[in-house]
Formats: sequence, structure tokens, C-alpha cells
Amino acid sequence: MIIYEATKSEFVSDVTNELLVERLYHSYQEKIGRTSKQEIISWENSLQRMSNVMQDRDIPNDAGVAIEFKIPNTSKRVDFIVTGNDGRHDHVVIVELKQWSKVDKITTKDALVKTYVGGGLRPQTHPSYQAWTYAALIRDFNKSVQDQQIELQPCAYLHNYRKTANDPLVDEHYKEHLLKAPVFTKGEIQKLRDFIKKYVRQGDNNNLIYQIEHGKIRPSKSLQDSLANMLKGNQEFIMIDEQKVFYEEAFHLALECVKHNKKQVMIIEGGPGTGKSVMAVNLLVNLINKGLMTLYVSKNSAPRDVYASKLKGTVRKTAIDNLFKGSGSFTESELNEFDVIVVDEAHRLNEKSGFYGNQGENQVKELIKAAKFTIFFIDENQKVTLKDIGSIDLIKRYAEEFETEVISGQLVSQFRCDGSDAYIAWLDDVLQIRETANSHYYGVDYDFRVYDNPHEMLREIEKLNKKNNKSRMLSGYCWEWPTKERSNTMYKDIVLPEHDFAISWNLSDSIWAIDQDSVSEAGCIHTAQGLEFDYVGVIIGDDLRFENGQVITDYAKRAKTDQSLKGIKKMAKENPEEAQKIADQIIRNTYRTLMTRGQKGCFIFCTDPELNAYFRERLRRTSENNDLSPKWELRVAEDREGY
Repeated sequence: MIIYEATKSEFVSDVTNELLVERLYHSYQEKIGRTSKQEIISWENSLQRMSNVMQDRDIPNDAGVAIEFKIPNTSKRVDFIVTGNDGRHDHVVIVELKQWSKVDKITTKDALVKTYVGGGLRPQTHPSYQAWTYAALIRDFNKSVQDQQIELQPCAYLHNYRKTANDPLVDEHYKEHLLKAPVFTKGEIQKLRDFIKKYVRQGDNNNLIYQIEHGKIRPSKSLQDSLANMLKGNQEFIMIDEQKVFYEEAFHLALECVKHNKKQVMIIEGGPGTGKSVMAVNLLVNLINKGLMTLYVSKNSAPRDVYASKLKGTVRKTAIDNLFKGSGSFTESELNEFDVIVVDEAHRLNEKSGFYGNQGENQVKELIKAAKFTIFFIDENQKVTLKDIGSIDLIKRYAEEFETEVISGQLVSQFRCDGSDAYIAWLDDVLQIRETANSHYYGVDYDFRVYDNPHEMLREIEKLNKKNNKSRMLSGYCWEWPTKERSNTMYKDIVLPEHDFAISWNLSDSIWAIDQDSVSEAGCIHTAQGLEFDYVGVIIGDDLRFENGQVITDYAKRAKTDQSLKGIKKMAKENPEEAQKIADQIIRNTYRTLMTRGQKGCFIFCTDPELNAYFRERLRRTSENNDLSPKWELRVAEDREGY
């Protein structure tokens, strides 16, 4: 998606005639549905400078100009694009605009500088690295760029920044990044013009802006499929912006802790799809390659089992077992027994360990004790059982007990749900978890559908799964999970008699997410959390309903075999209000988590007809509020004859 596109002459005219801000504002309102004129006005200075740059008669008048291009599968946007041809090849020049006036100092970390942003001196990615990573992501995701052999040329323009002698911005430390994407500063307008003219000597005759905006998007890499290559030292994921900042900080802190035999705790907070697991596994791999004894820990066995399955044949089983551990493995660990422990899904940590929950003191405390450097990746809104006690406050409390400093960071870049922050916010609003500004908008490209018939939803998931085995059925835990051993899907657990529909829970706990034959089985929160798919079909049970204009929860409708709310009845007798509050949060969090497992789309069927109608109505409002292109058509699969 692009907010503004024009020819060079149209862009310069819009700036000269003071029309650009108004046009950007209306385009934002039409395509995004939310912005303020103040936000648009804040760009005015940078865009005026780019107008000055473009007023070179050797830059063709019919060169293309685009502002705010959304990078596929992320929430990131490219500031400014110029398109054209050098006489032989089509080129897209990517310009990252910065209003920085000063870089305080060089850091020892890769691609990071320190500058004043947000009222303080903070580490930021070097503008050249940022521009290059944006170009690399477009190249990776956009099939048209690859098929049409469109060349991408990134650079950065800091129009308020005046370089000095021995300037840290262009220090030798950043040479690799400067070569990939040069940086231009105040007084270097002609150099930037020359850079653009090197690639744009002729106009955009092939409509490159249209091609990259409407080009087919390549499937996103999944962490589980990329793990083996990562362990071999191959770079599978490009870390951008705050991901890169926190990764570099964590990586160097870990090295320092081991070198100086000191203790440190780090907390990285982030919502669904912000790259927590990608960061976690990158740290695991790269710290191991530095010779540090590093472990990946998660409470949930599903991602660990999937990773282990993907590594079969490439790594010895003993090595796999030593890499991936459950959170209850450290009750007997000595102080600083390990160099680094990377804790993924830290919100799922329990107090006690062991099969009967009677071992150890507290998993958070034991993990901090066991390693010189412990990093926790956490999203408190993904707690889905009564036993989930992992919290930022608890981590800080036990860190203080070990007299250990805590460093915190927050990931905001969105890489799942087609990179749509809007979808996450819309979902929170729809599920009435929190009121957000996104009551009528969830993102242009994310595929959200409401089905009135579960057969239709299952058929669509099965059809999509044929492409790459990355679509799955999921369900709320409202149907019993038999304890007896099952060997095939003849036994159906989730039965909806009014639709003559039945499906079994997943037969394999460990590799259901990647087993080719498991598409017709339903996973639950315990087998799906921590993993991601292209598309998910979610059956929402009677524990979530719509009554009297409100989305309500009912923990009594949960299956007896579900351990998530074990102990809630006893709690309800002692403190009914508190029990209801906790159960309500867990049920809403469960469905929020299930409905954010799909990178490209989420389909739902609700057993409560009123809730289905509510979702349909919320979807209708988004359609009315936005451009009704095919992507925005109301997609409700109606009941058909024969079911």
C-alpha cells in the first residue's frame, strides 16, 4: 500500500502549491482510516527538502514518486521512493528521511548509533542500515521485484544534519552499511541528486510503483522451517529498527556477563508477531557460535518439539535435547551454572515444576539463578492458564533478590497478520479486551472471514494447506480431550450436531503443526501458542458468547479436561469477583492468541450464532469504512444446501 503516488512534476507542483499535506491527509483517511493533520504536517519539512532535491532538470519529469510505501508482511513504511530507468534497467531509489541534527557517539555494536530521540540519548539503527534492511525486505517479499528484475537502491537523507570532521555518522565502524546505502546530510543536496540521477535517467515507463504496490507477495519464512539453516550460520531473518537495537544490546550484554563473570537480566516485551521468537532463536544460535553455553527455554513443549523435529538429521539428538529445555528443568541448578538462558513465552512460566506441580520454588527465580545472563521474552496479554505467573513485575522482583540490574525493551514492529498493527488493535476492540481507535479498521491486506458453516471453513483451510502445509484448524477448549490413546481421526472430539460437523483434536502433540496429515485435526491453545501459520481457522466455543450487546465469557463451558482453569471453582467460592475477572481475562487472551497465529489470514466460526452475527457486523463496519475493493468485500460464507 502506498499513501501518495505521482510523477516528479506532479509532486513538485503539489509541494509548491501547498497541496501535498492536504492530499496526504485525505489519502491517509481513505487508506488507513486514522491519522491527524499534525502528524502529516510533521512530514512537511522533510518533503519540502525532497522537493528541492527533485528540482533538478536532469531528473525526468515523468520519474515516479511515492510516499509511505508499506513493506509487505511488516508494519514498516518506506518514507520516499523515486522510480525510473538508467537506460538498461528499471530502478527504485529508496530514501529514508531523518530529521536528526546530531549523532552523539559511535557504539561498539553493529549498525547502532546513539542520538537524541524521544527526549533522551538512545541507541538507534544507523540510517544506512535502516534503508538497506527496508530494501532487503522488499526484495525478499515482493515477487514482482524479483521477476521483473527491478533494482532497489537504498540511501538515507538527514537534511538537518551538518557533518563535522571525524563525524561518527560516517565512521569506519559503519563502512559496510554505508557502502550498501550511502547517507547524505545538510549541504549534500547535489550528491543526493547525483545518486538519484545515476539510476533514474529516464522516466518510469513501466509503472514500477504500480508493480511493487500490486506485486504478488512471496510467502513469509517461518521460524521452524529456517532453524536448521540458522544453526549453520546462515542469516534467515533481517532484524530491523528496535529488533536490531535490542538484539545487539542483548548479544553484547551476554558476552560481557560471561567475560566478567557478572549477572544480568533483560526483559523484552512484545505483542503477537513482533518477532520475539525470531530474536530468541537468533540469540541462541549466535551465542552458541561464540562458544557460550546457551539454552532456549519455553514452558510450552509444542514449539520445542517442532524445532527438534525440524533439526532431525542435521543435529545429534543429544545436542537438540541440550539446546531446548522446558521451564521446569532448573529446580536443582547451581548458581550461574549456564552462560545464557533465553526464555521464550515467559508469560507462560509456572510457579512450581514437576508433573504434580510440587517441585522447586519459582521458575522465574530458578531461571535467573541458573545463568549469568537471562533474557525473558514476554507478552502479559498471552497468559492463558491459571498457572501462568510470568510477569514483568515478578521478574524484576527476583532480579532484585539476586542484586541484578534489569534492562527492558519493547518490540512494536509487526511481522504477523500481514504486518498489521491495526488488526491486533481491531481484534482487541472486537473481543472487548480494551477499547482502541481501531473499531472500524483492521488493515487492508489481512484476510479475515466469518463463516456460518464450519464445513466451509475446514474446506478452505484444507485447500490453502495444499500450497505449503501452513494452514491449520484451531479451537477453543470447550470439548473434552480423551485421555485414552487414539491412533486415527475416526474418533471425533469436537462435535457440532446442528451442522453435522465433527473433527478430532490433534493426534500428535509434538509435530501436529508440521505434520502433512494433521490439517483435518484441530489444535488448541497448548499446541498452537508460540507457533505461526499462514492461515488459521478458529472454532470459537460456548465459553465466548454475545449477550445484551456485550461479548461475555463463561468458564463453566470449558472442558473438564482443560487444565487452564483448574482451581477456578475453588477460587470462585472464596472470591467470586476475582475468579470471574481472572477467568474472563484467560478466555479472551486464549482467543486473541489463537486468532493471531495466522500470518496472512484468520477465519472464524462461532458456536454462538449471536457472536457470529456480532463478528459479521464488525466486519461489515470495516468494509463500509474503507475502500470496497475485492480485498474489502464482506467475506461471509453462508450455509449451503446439503449441510
